[in-house]
Amino acid sequence: MKKVILDCDPGHDDAFAIMLAVQHLDVLGITTIGGNCTLENVTRNAIKVLEVLGRADKIPVYAGHSRPLVTPLVTAPQFHGETGLDGPVLPEPTHKPQDRHAVDFIVDTVMSTDDVTLIATGPLTNIAAALNREPRIAQRVRELCIMGGSVTYGNWTPTAEFNIYVDPEAAYRVFHSGMHVKMAGINLTRQCCLTAEHVARFREIGTKAAHFAADLTEFFIDSTVASAELTGANMHDACAAAWIIDPSLIIAAPMHIDIELKGELTRGMTVCDYRHLRGVDPKVDLCRKPQMDFRGEAPNAEGALELDFPGFMTLLYKTLQNYA
Repeated sequence: MKKVILDCDPGHDDAFAIMLAVQHLDVLGITTIGGNCTLENVTRNAIKVLEVLGRADKIPVYAGHSRPLVTPLVTAPQFHGETGLDGPVLPEPTHKPQDRHAVDFIVDTVMSTDDVTLIATGPLTNIAAALNREPRIAQRVRELCIMGGSVTYGNWTPTAEFNIYVDPEAAYRVFHSGMHVKMAGINLTRQCCLTAEHVARFREIGTKAAHFAADLTEFFIDSTVASAELTGANMHDACAAAWIIDPSLIIAAPMHIDIELKGELTRGMTVCDYRHLRGVDPKVDLCRKPQMDFRGEAPNAEGALELDFPGFMTLLYKTLQNYA
């Protein structure tokens, strides 16, 4: 199994990322970051999810930063509720987070363990802080797979996706670190849309985890319809975990990605140079070597373009079935 650290801000779609990761990957630890909700709530939520899955005694949880590097924290209660995980009725967790700070855990683990992959499904504050504390982790990490940004449009603003918008300075630090970044942006994750049909299938599976997934999805569908007038619920963060579990599920292309920090209308935008994908069939162009961008910089990331959604659902159904 691939060794991973999951940095997250649960969050309904983060819960799906956890469900996938802890069954298919060697999760060395879960670190939390203020994002979808406050740090206290997302840390509690991460432990609740692990307790539902029966993994809380095996996977430690470490609380990280409560706010972005520069700006105040922005949260998303209109999508995730006041607790960050509204919908399922869960008892208060009996397990506690570790006393160690998330950034210390990330740095020490990466520096002492070979081939660690980072999966980040919230703002990138903890990852940036870890890089600031120990820049050598950029060469030690096998790769970083994020849910954040977009090759095309935004969701929190017309140009910026939520996770990057919350802490664009952190994202800038990460994308300029030399670390290999895989970006599952909103252009990709909106292809992962769960509906009432999927909820019914979860109920049919019948495991505790599957009923939990159904409760999560029902709330997330209702809040998404009410807040954004979209049909269904996009399980954004689960796509990042799935990419590491089964890379064949996602078509991606190398490109240079930078973060806009100063634009009046574009702060938090992931500016992606994918001009090499300009042919009649972009899939054919995936084998074309990307050009340097206008500043002469080579690609620093992979931008996800297309999700095998049926394949993703097969993975998710099997995962829920295996949680006896």
